[in-house]
Amino acid sequence: SEVVWHLNEDGSMTVRDKTGDIQTKQNFGDVQLHIEWRSPSEIQGEGQSRGNSGVFLNNLYEVQVLDNNDNDTYVNGQVASIYKQHIPLAKASVPSGEWNSYDIIYHAPEFNEKGEKIRSGTMTVLHNGVLVQNHTRINGTTPYIGFPEVVEHGDGPIKLQDHGDPSEAISFRNIWI
Repeated sequence: SEVVWHLNEDGSMTVRDKTGDIQTKQNFGDVQLHIEWRSPSEIQGEGQSRGNSGVFLNNLYEVQVLDNNDNDTYVNGQVASIYKQHIPLAKASVPSGEWNSYDIIYHAPEFNEKGEKIRSGTMTVLHNGVLVQNHTRINGTTPYIGFPEVVEHGDGPIKLQDHGDPSEAISFRNIWI
């Protein structure tokens, strides 16, 4: 199959534009995830078409990656939002082309034997060391269009999104769980 990521000279990796998302082979439930990412220093586009990617937990719940520097977009789609659900408590991005970090503490939702949700999932997110989501309740899936849906699930992969916007791809490094 076609290689969808590129190893950069500095040891980071870049999802090759328009080749699709990449995800872990292993499935995870509750995790603490550290990931570093950067948008290109020569950035193009505006709004959601500018350095856009996402970190998906359980392949369902997105923490938005976006170059929001001098780039307004809808509030629940900005960098460090739980996409389309919760805006971040603060903006903590570094300049375009420099490395950002996310530290995400994720507690997966729980379902009973009938598939009914009995406990909502939560996320705590630190963006460059700044608390931006504080034990925030996840309402359901994080779709681009529509409302969150509660979908019964178990453990799932962690996915990095290839948004396919006009700017060069986002780079990632130092990913650990």
